Amino acid sequence: MAALVAAAPLSGVQKEQVRAFLRAQGLTFGDDAEYTALLYEGDAIVATGSLCGQVLKYIAVSELAQGEGACAAIVSALVQQASRWGRSHLFLYTKPGNKALFSSLGFYALVQTADILMMENRKLGLASYLASLERGLPGTQGAVVANCNPFTLGHRYLMEQAAGQVTALHVFVVSEDTSFFPAALRYEMVKKGTADIPNICLHQSESYLVSAATFPTYFLKDGVKPELAQADLDIALFGARIAPALGISLRFVGTEPFCEVTAQYNARLREQLPGYGIALRELPRKDNISASAVRAAIQAGDWERVRQLTLPQIYDDIRSFADANTGGAR
Repeated sequence: MAALVAAAPLSGVQKEQVRAFLRAQGLTFGDDAEYTALLYEGDAIVATGSLCGQVLKYIAVSELAQGEGACAAIVSALVQQASRWGRSHLFLYTKPGNKALFSSLGFYALVQTADILMMENRKLGLASYLASLERGLPGTQGAVVANCNPFTLGHRYLMEQAAGQVTALHVFVVSEDTSFFPAALRYEMVKKGTADIPNICLHQSESYLVSAATFPTYFLKDGVKPELAQADLDIALFGARIAPALGISLRFVGTEPFCEVTAQYNARLREQLPGYGIALRELPRKDNISASAVRAAIQAGDWERVRQLTLPQIYDDIRSFADANTGGAR
């Protein structure tokens, strides 16, 4: 008889057993699992899955246990643990062929590409999020998506220039707390830094912009580049679901001379957005300013350089947070 066991987090021999089990299923186990449910037949693992933030990952069932409710038992255990931790809104990424299985377990499809299906456990989750977003005045609607870690003069320049080309500019600030500056502070910095631009509609992305932090790479086929698969899924969700709800027809990005991954993402946007009726406009980066340069200056304790790269109304927020969390350096 199968026995369900849980660990938070995995360690030692048990972790290696899960790693080996997933490897046999053609999957790779990462280091972000906070809670893992395992189904044993005797001493052998026959099914497993993990909770990573709001995302269910590393779900696998051996051939011996398929069709016996093993996947349902694993998903149920993960959902119950998420509830105990106060996480009611959950997501999972899986192969498109698994849609029927996870639909039967209470998950709803959000968007699908050739390689990946993204699902959530709220039937109207995305619809409710979209309904909550501020609408701009009728006319040309544009969008900027940014992490702003932290908000810099470069971000300000991009948003100011973009706002001048549209009736309303929808600025989405990435909501995930995987950056040096927390999501709430990054959002407040953008709010302060753009308060005088009247046609900006500022939004938190919540979980509806796919980041590298939550995107699963463990089940991708050989030859599929994770960063490109993530970009494709993110673009599909934005282009097929978010942009139409707001009437967005333009998306703005800054030129990217520093980060190859971001440059590849921008190239993917350029290729794919027209298929959704959205044009991409790349605006020149202001004086090659980057958030990474600000973080480097913080690490070096060069506060004059930080002041030069950021807005006066933002500088104190940056300094206060850095002093409280890094002793003035990082």
